[in-house]
Amino acid sequence: MFRNFLKLKNKNGVMGLNQRNIELIYPNNQRKDYQWADDKVKAKSILHSNNIATAKTYAVIDRISDVKRKWAHCKAYESMAVKPANGSGGGGILILRKDSTGQWKNGGKLISEAKITHHITSIVSGFYSMNSQDSCLIEECIVPHPFFAEIYGDGVPDFRIITLKAQPIIGMLRMPTSKSNGKANLHQKGVGIGVDMVKGVLTQTYDGKNYLDCHPDNPEPINGKPIPYWKELYQLAIDTAKAFPLDYLGIDLVIDAAKGPQIMEVNVRPGLGIQLVNKIGMAEAIKQHYKE
Repeated sequence: MFRNFLKLKNKNGVMGLNQRNIELIYPNNQRKDYQWADDKVKAKSILHSNNIATAKTYAVIDRISDVKRKWAHCKAYESMAVKPANGSGGGGILILRKDSTGQWKNGGKLISEAKITHHITSIVSGFYSMNSQDSCLIEECIVPHPFFAEIYGDGVPDFRIITLKAQPIIGMLRMPTSKSNGKANLHQKGVGIGVDMVKGVLTQTYDGKNYLDCHPDNPEPINGKPIPYWKELYQLAIDTAKAFPLDYLGIDLVIDAAKGPQIMEVNVRPGLGIQLVNKIGMAEAIKQHYKE
């Protein structure tokens, strides 16, 4: 990825971390407000209070002594996502679904309730946030729209849209691969697929080294493939950005098979790999899509 960054640098307004921090994050986001994006529980409270479409919250566990009691309530559901409130990069996220016999599965493999409660305890103990304590968020599990299965059928893909003062400036679709263990994150062997922000269609795939015309596990071409609910996704990103006291945000969205577009989470320091995915720098994307 670094080699491709050097090729793109100084072309199309590509930004590095320092420039992004100085020109985008520091002037637009006050440090005291980072918590509203960094903490998933606090972010969900803003989403819920503003009636922004997002997964239903089943439980928030702040203390180890509450783990068994709150898990007993949550296990009545057929599926759920278990997340550390202050985790990053997808670390600590557990996607659970019951099979036909009522047993829990994670990534197609059986997992015991003892291991699940141990995992929740690890989250609350701060194992995934590198703190002495954290909160565990247990929420409704997204069922991906069939559109995603046309590209790759495993895991939970998502769209990342970066906004500046509530204006979408650049986006991508993050997809899992056969090597990413269901994760869509680029640094965990997922892939990024560029998005034409005006037309609402997919462009090229970037796997961290090479550009492809398709997903690495599916030979079907994706360039020009229309994104369902694009107008709704675009507007949802705007509505979400307006609800937060942060003027530069990375907003992660999914399309649920039954409920349509939903917000997954927001990020105060969205990564810069999105530039490589789209073959365009952040400065140029702002020039094209941001209006004073």
